[in-house]
Amino acid sequence: MHHDTTAKMAGCCRNCFCCQCCCRETETRTPEELTILGEIRDEEDEILPRKDYESLDYDRCINEPYVEVLEGMDNKKGRKYEAVRWMMVFVIGVTVGLVGLFVDFFVHLFTKVKFSLVGDSIEKCSNNGCLTLSLLELLSFNMAFIFIASVLILVEPVAAGSGIPEIKSYLNGVKIPGIVRLRTFLCKAAGVLFSVAGGLFVGKEGPMIHSGAIVGAGLPQFQSITFKRIKFDFPYFRSDRDKRDFVSAGAAAGVAAAFGAPIGGTLFSLEEGSSFWNQALTWKVLFCSMSATFTLNFFRSGINFNKWGSFQLPGLLNFGEFKCPEGDKTCHLWTAVDLAFFVLMGVVGGLLGALFNCMNKILAKYRMRHIHPKAKFIRVLESLLVAMVTTIVIFSASILLGECRDLSAPPTHNTTLSGSDEINSTVRQFFCSNKTYNDMATLFFNSQEAAIHQLFHQDGTFSPVTLSLFFLLYFLLACWTYGVSVPSGLFVPCLLCGAAFGRLIANILSVKLGMDIYSGTFALIGAAAFLGGVVRMTISLTVILIESTNEITFGLPIMITLMVAKWTGDFFNRGIYDIHVQLKGVPLLEWETEAEMDKLTASDIMEPNLTYVYPHTRVQSLVSILRTTVFHAFPVVTENRLNERDFMKGNILVSNNIRFKKSSVVSRAGEQRRRCQSMKSYPSSELRNVCDEQSAAVEPAEEGEDLLQQMLERRHAPYPNLYPDQSPSEEWTMEERFRPLTFHGLILRSQLVNLLIRGVCYSENQSSATQPRLSYAEMTEDYPRYPDIHEVDLTQLSPRMIVDVTPYMNTSPYTVSPNTRISQVFNLFRTMGLRHLPVVNAVGEIVGIITRHNLTHEFLVAKLRQHYITI
Repeated sequence: MHHDTTAKMAGCCRNCFCCQCCCRETETRTPEELTILGEIRDEEDEILPRKDYESLDYDRCINEPYVEVLEGMDNKKGRKYEAVRWMMVFVIGVTVGLVGLFVDFFVHLFTKVKFSLVGDSIEKCSNNGCLTLSLLELLSFNMAFIFIASVLILVEPVAAGSGIPEIKSYLNGVKIPGIVRLRTFLCKAAGVLFSVAGGLFVGKEGPMIHSGAIVGAGLPQFQSITFKRIKFDFPYFRSDRDKRDFVSAGAAAGVAAAFGAPIGGTLFSLEEGSSFWNQALTWKVLFCSMSATFTLNFFRSGINFNKWGSFQLPGLLNFGEFKCPEGDKTCHLWTAVDLAFFVLMGVVGGLLGALFNCMNKILAKYRMRHIHPKAKFIRVLESLLVAMVTTIVIFSASILLGECRDLSAPPTHNTTLSGSDEINSTVRQFFCSNKTYNDMATLFFNSQEAAIHQLFHQDGTFSPVTLSLFFLLYFLLACWTYGVSVPSGLFVPCLLCGAAFGRLIANILSVKLGMDIYSGTFALIGAAAFLGGVVRMTISLTVILIESTNEITFGLPIMITLMVAKWTGDFFNRGIYDIHVQLKGVPLLEWETEAEMDKLTASDIMEPNLTYVYPHTRVQSLVSILRTTVFHAFPVVTENRLNERDFMKGNILVSNNIRFKKSSVVSRAGEQRRRCQSMKSYPSSELRNVCDEQSAAVEPAEEGEDLLQQMLERRHAPYPNLYPDQSPSEEWTMEERFRPLTFHGLILRSQLVNLLIRGVCYSENQSSATQPRLSYAEMTEDYPRYPDIHEVDLTQLSPRMIVDVTPYMNTSPYTVSPNTRISQVFNLFRTMGLRHLPVVNAVGEIVGIITRHNLTHEFLVAKLRQHYITI
């Protein structure tokens, strides 16, 4: 026996899931304890999901007020409701397009002013020897812009970064505080102007996605928490389900406006975020993306070209047109031979992306431990330090490391867009003669979009040394920058870094080896390879890049490159957005669980310690429950004493409950004692219902009574009243403590607080029919900021008043059997967007409840380790 046990433990140690719990004797705390404590296991380099993030509730609460609304809604009202929804989708798209126009206009304005003034100063000082003055001018511009952006982040810290990890978490069903507030939007949209204009290696495309999601969440509500006076009587869309749909549309519109890719935006919202999707939502999201794209296109074309309605500038980032020179029949964009190089570039891009993500994760953890806990101004100092180092590197590299290249060099088939003049106008001739240009300064002393155009379409060549140094500097500084306290996107820096890598490969193949290739294609594939290696997106990124190039022939090489880059990068670590989601401790649910998890069942992962309410509960008990717990939903139950005799015979449910309470058994008596102690202002009394006329219903049935007749009678009295023979006490037997609980539904915390605040209750000597009734509009009036229990005026309520919760509870929530396998539980929970999943046995008695935390990967792995130890 001992030998078998030792062999099993050795096998457990070899198992990847349980090797640490078996072999590491010094680890005394379980993963669940570490999660509750919010600790970081440095030895495993892992951050566990936090329990304080609130889940969104996509499941409809089917209660009497909701049913009354449905009964009062005919086809005409239904069509009106759908028409309003489509109108809001269109308004969201137009608004996101205007936001993109605002951001693009001021970024170009600030960048143009800065580079024109500094460029003139450099040209003058190159002869007079006052380059230090030019450096100080550039520093003053950049430091001032970054200071403003950092101060805006102090106002709303959630506005830092790209916002894509947070929006991905929101669409996955996790509510991160402040993520879709108006104040966050204002700080994000204004901050990204200054962070991009300040010369940091960041992009404005990521923040555009976050801004679009905020617009989608806020506009249909017609109210604002930041500006409380903004509040209209607009009863539509007051639920997490509706808001989720609009956030999906807004995020897609942000992608569409950023890249001019409405289809790519729709796929991005589908691939990266939403846990629930249907055909109707797809059509609405695509319509919203189209609205954003053409709104931005219309205004940008008119402002930049003075050709209103020409639609020449579809997005904030345009790759330009890839085409061969007219009359050159030997030119080709790519060939089958080039695919081999593209695959190799995908492998290298995946490796570089994995290295980028690893370095950025180390930096992010360092910030979490040593910068974020300190005073807030330390974050501003870090942003200013990054801005100063970036500025000095840009200036020094352009002056010292650039090479003078001939503009009239033989072309490599890189004819440009119909704006070849625009390409040539962005070349920089710092310290070079009239017929040459400084290749390093051309890349650094331009906007990022202009630099990408240079790498994709420049007729001249860039020195291999210049491209290598530019890639190295941009790689390191972009990695350092992503995560500082400014709004910062990652798409454009990755594209620019990858384009330099691709152009370097093209330079080596064409110049050194003499191969006849199209350099712009290699620059594009390099950009796709590096971006794919960093973000690990597949279908949506493929479509975004194809739509940005307006060239469907690039579809195959882009798809192959992204796929190879993702496979290579996934071998080492996760995508950058997934890493930052994990660093924030968000309990994100993946698309599916591992096959090995099906060794567990719902009873293995459920929470058996339940806090519950009765159908008719006293005010003092509800207040005590709400004040002493943090749960967001409570099962509505009755004690099933009619089944008590059978229960005591089998003792099955008792063993199932005690099985998960080995360390500390939380009895009902102890729970009720804590509730009474928390309510010092109220006299203690037992929890019970008060309808005396039905007391006989709880007496055991006589042996000869017709059981069928009993069942028929109980169907018409589904909520029998409870009369404990005595007050709860510690002397209760185990059977009395775990008496079966018949499950009738779920009641949300927000609903209970709403009932108490509005005085929905009745007195002991009255019938529950005298209790006031609330409409569906009254129940959802305060969405999304429902009042807290501490806002209840207890002086207006009698502690012995009774609340009938049955009209307001969800009588038909999704439930699972204790023997349901984890894959089934996971798929039901994720696809239906649930917040709570009760575990109910075959006779309708609740034995536990499952929440998002119980389905996170870390929690399941911990339970699987316990399963192996038990075996």
